[in-house]
Amino acid sequence: MGQIEQRLQQLGIELPEVGEPKFSYIPSRRTGNLVYTSGMDCRMNGVLMYEGKLGSDLTIEQGQEAARQVIINALAVIKHELGTLDNVSKVIKMLAFVNSAPGFADQPYVINGASDLLIEVFGEAGRHARSAIGTSDLPFHTPVEIELIVEVKDGA
Repeated sequence: MGQIEQRLQQLGIELPEVGEPKFSYIPSRRTGNLVYTSGMDCRMNGVLMYEGKLGSDLTIEQGQEAARQVIINALAVIKHELGTLDNVSKVIKMLAFVNSAPGFADQPYVINGASDLLIEVFGEAGRHARSAIGTSDLPFHTPVEIELIVEVKDGA
């Protein structure tokens, strides 16, 4: 077990299995020393942990929990792509969408649930550039969708 997987275990996090997409895309794509993930949602065992809009259906805390689960799912995809999360040298960029009720403007607080977990897992290498964007809806009414770009260690 790698160092990052040990860190996940210390945090009580078990990465899910990566299934086959139901639609016309792949979960991740590596080009050179970068891995791009597709947009991930907050599914646990195939079921969204929350549905709805932040600011009307869900609290900021629920949004943070959803964002945290999205990152767990993204880490599973990255591990599947690389074989081990120890091959990640740093997280480069996060693009995050928040399903937002009219007037809701606290997207950055919601997405801190995702960003904070990356820093817990990778330390300083988990700090990243980020966009947190509000949107009128997301597929299947998921509250949060996130894409990541990570850099792979040389030779990995």
